[in-house]
Amino acid sequence: QVRLVESGGGLVEPGGSLRLSCTASENAFNTFNMGWYRQVPGKERELVANILVAGRTLVTDPGKGRFSISRDRAKRTVYLQMNSLKPEDTAVYYCYARHYLNADRIFWGQGTQVTVSS
Repeated sequence: QVRLVESGGGLVEPGGSLRLSCTASENAFNTFNMGWYRQVPGKERELVANILVAGRTLVTDPGKGRFSISRDRAKRTVYLQMNSLKPEDTAVYYCYARHYLNADRIFWGQGTQVTVSS
């Protein structure tokens, strides 16, 4: 089991920045693709960004040009840097780790609230 602990959420004004962190209980980077989803009440969870075992990254359309994802192996941590935040980015952000050979083996963090409001 991979335990994931998120931090870095909070309240920020439109145009501001936040960096979310997700620390894994073990060094999962060699066997788990990791990333972030977000969810707004009443809507499905949507993928925000991911980083594969090989290091390739993806940022989906809502965050392109504003968000980036990275990892620090020594700290067992994945980061989501969010810039130029908009009110529509308000959501609970969830970190996940999915085994690169078995997609059914997936672990989730507890979620961190991001609120973008003036």
